[in-house]
Amino acid sequence: MDFELGEEQRDFFSAVVEFASREIDPGLEDREKAGGFSRELWEKCAEFGIQGLPFPVEHGGQGADVLTTALAMEGLGLACRDNGLLFSLNAHMWSAAMPVSRFGDESQKQRYLRGLCDGSLIGVQGMTEPGSGSDAFALETTAELRGDGYILNGSKTFITNAPVADVFVVFATLDRSKGWAGLSAFIVEKGYPGLTVGKPVEKMGLKTSPMGDLFFDDCEVPAENLLGRAGSGMVIFQHSIDWERSLILANSVGAVQRQLNAAVEYGKEREQFGQSIGSFQAVSHRLADVHVRLEAARLLLYRLAWKWDNGKVTPADTSLVKLFLSENLVESTLSAMKTFGGSGYLVETGIERDLRDALASRIYSGTSDIQRSVIARDLGL
Repeated sequence: MDFELGEEQRDFFSAVVEFASREIDPGLEDREKAGGFSRELWEKCAEFGIQGLPFPVEHGGQGADVLTTALAMEGLGLACRDNGLLFSLNAHMWSAAMPVSRFGDESQKQRYLRGLCDGSLIGVQGMTEPGSGSDAFALETTAELRGDGYILNGSKTFITNAPVADVFVVFATLDRSKGWAGLSAFIVEKGYPGLTVGKPVEKMGLKTSPMGDLFFDDCEVPAENLLGRAGSGMVIFQHSIDWERSLILANSVGAVQRQLNAAVEYGKEREQFGQSIGSFQAVSHRLADVHVRLEAARLLLYRLAWKWDNGKVTPADTSLVKLFLSENLVESTLSAMKTFGGSGYLVETGIERDLRDALASRIYSGTSDIQRSVIARDLGL
C-alpha cells in the first residue's frame, strides 16, 4: 500500500490548520460559557468549503475524495479546540447532507443539497426517540399518506443541531406491521405545520453544539419530500450511519495529536525532584502509549477512507474505526490530564473541556458496545 499523501493533500491539510487556527479557535472560552452556537463561524467554515467537501461539484460541493475529506477533518481537530462546533459540522454533513446527496432526486438536491453545502442551511437527522436509541428501528414516529402529502406524528430526542437547524431528515414508519421494512425517510423543513422544536438541553460537554427534541403533531410534509422510495428508510439510515461512524471522529485524530504535543512539551518543562517529569518512566511511557494509539487510529482512519474511495467499505469497517477512535480519544485525554496533574484539572488548560467533550464519543453514532456487537457479528459470533 502507498502511504504517501499527495502534495495537494498536504498543502490542503496545512491550509485547513491555518484557517482553523485563525478563524475558529479564538473566543472559544466565551462561547462555551454562554453555551452558544456560532452561526458566524458556521458560515466561515462553509466559505472555506468544509460543509461541501465530499459532495458533487454540480450540487455545490467541493468534489473531494474521502481521504482528503478525512485529512481536512483531522486538521480541524488539530487546530480548533471547539469540539462542539466540529461535532455540529459532522452531524450536518453525514446525517443530513449525505443522505440527500445519495438518495435525493434532482429537485431535492437542487433545493436542499446546495444550501447544505454552502452553509445557508443547517441540517440534521431525526432518528433517535425516547424509546429507541440503540434499538433504532423500534421507533414509534408514524407517517401516513393523506392526499398530496404525508402526516407525521411522534417525537425525536437527543437531536444535534435541532434548535438551529433549517432542514431535518426524519425517519418514520408507514406500516408498523412490516417492522424495519415499513421505515421511510422524509425531508422536513423548519416551519412546517405541526413541527415543534424543543428548547436546547444542557449537556455535560459539547456545549457549543446545540441539542434538542422534535415533536410532530399532524406535521404536514409534501409528498415530494419523501427521500428515496417508501420503505427504503433502513437502507438510507444504514448508509448515513456508516458515513457518520467513519468520519465523525476524524477530528479526534487531530485533537489527540494536539494533546500529545502539549503533554510532551509540558513533560520537558515541568520539573519535580530536580528533573523534568518527562524523564520519569511513569510519564514517558504513558505518552509513548498515546503515540502508539494515535498512529494506529490515524492508519485505521486513512485505510477506511481508502476503502470508501475504492468501494470496499463494510459496516464492520466503520464500526471498527468508530470504536477505536472513540475509546482512544477518551483514554488519550485522560493521559493528558494525568500528565498535567492539577493544572490539567483547571479550566484554563482546556483539558477538562476536552475530557467532557470526549466522553460522549462512546455514546453517539452507536455506543461502543453496539460497535463491538457489529464487529463480533462480522466475525461470525
